Amino acid sequence: MQLAHELWHETAADPLAFLWQLNQRIFDRCSHEVRHQGDPYPPSVTWSSRQGSCRDMAVLFMDVCRAMGLACRFVSGYQEGDPDWEYRHLHAWVEVYLPGGGWRGYDPTHGLAVADRHIALVAAPCSRLTAPVSGNLRSGIGAVAHLEHQLSIACQAAQSPAAA
Repeated sequence: MQLAHELWHETAADPLAFLWQLNQRIFDRCSHEVRHQGDPYPPSVTWSSRQGSCRDMAVLFMDVCRAMGLACRFVSGYQEGDPDWEYRHLHAWVEVYLPGGGWRGYDPTHGLAVADRHIALVAAPCSRLTAPVSGNLRSGIGAVAHLEHQLSIACQAAQSPAAA
C-alpha cells in the first residue's frame, strides 16, 4: 500500500505515468533470481527483500496496481531474453486494463513495456491459474509420472509482401 500511494502521489494520479514508474521502480530496486519451482512469494516479501523471480515481481506489480483500483492480470509465456543464452524458460509479466486503451503489458523483471519480444501463452487473474502442469498423484497405486520438454524459439526475418 505504501509503495502504491507513494507512486500515485509522485505521478499526480496519472495512470500511465504511475504504471511506468512502478515498472521502473521494481526493475531498478529488485534483483532477479531464477527460481524454477514454487508459488510466487508474497508481494511484501519480494519488496522487502528487494529480490525475486519474474513471477514474484509480476505479483508485486499486480498487488500495487490493485491497491490503486487498476485491473490487471498475470501473464505467462516467453520473452526473447539474452540471445546468447542456450536455454529459454517460462517468463511472467503483467497486463493492466486501461479504459479506452485495452490491455497493456509491463515486464518489471526487465523494466520494459511488453512488445513484440514477448510471446504470451496464458493470462489469468492470479498466477496459480497459469501453471502449465498441475494435479495430484495418489501414492501407492504404482503409477510413475515423467515429463520431458524441449523448446526452440527462432527469429525469422520479415518478408516483403512482394516476396511472399
